[in-house]
Amino acid sequence: MPARLISYKEELTLAQNGYKAIAGVDEVGVGPLAGPVVASAVRLPLGLDLTLLDDSKKLSSMQRARAAEWILEVADDVGYGLATVEEINRLGIRPANLLACRRAVEHLARVDAVIVDAWTIPGLTVVQRSLIKADACVASVAAASILAKVHRDHLMDVMDLAHPQYGFRTHKGYGTRAHMEAIRLHGPCPEHRTSWGVFETLCGTGGDRRGPS
Repeated sequence: MPARLISYKEELTLAQNGYKAIAGVDEVGVGPLAGPVVASAVRLPLGLDLTLLDDSKKLSSMQRARAAEWILEVADDVGYGLATVEEINRLGIRPANLLACRRAVEHLARVDAVIVDAWTIPGLTVVQRSLIKADACVASVAAASILAKVHRDHLMDVMDLAHPQYGFRTHKGYGTRAHMEAIRLHGPCPEHRTSWGVFETLCGTGGDRRGPS
């Protein structure tokens, strides 16, 4: 088994350059056909045992739940941001994604540097460091990816109670065969990203956007 990659390397580099309040930022929910984009920003104290952390996509739901509970106990600060389905339909997925990330950072009590997975977030005045696949190697970004995933999954479970015919609890809004068949049968609900072109194919109501590239 290869050595774990999650470390404080990037946080330590920023700390050595004088930054005190360093947060990792990540989001989930870019690809689904329904539901919001959810982002999280996390400030972790240095020196923790990082055994529970990994890219959220590599963890089981039970592992994510355990890790999320630990993160919330040990973190110096946590912020969440959300871009609604209406905002996704109106702005497009990438601007909505970055809006959720900005909102997560803005909910932190203090921050002077952020580490972002892949993108630079418009509208922030703090220093930003963008790294490809940061959620797989940067401790605070991995923590943010886990909290964002756990929170979004919870929102989709709640959404399932209001719209049980779509199976949101099972697929979390992603375009599974069962989900697309439910859209064909029932049409879209208010939680669907109906500006995406796939809805034109499924039920004749889609816009001209194709979703995430």
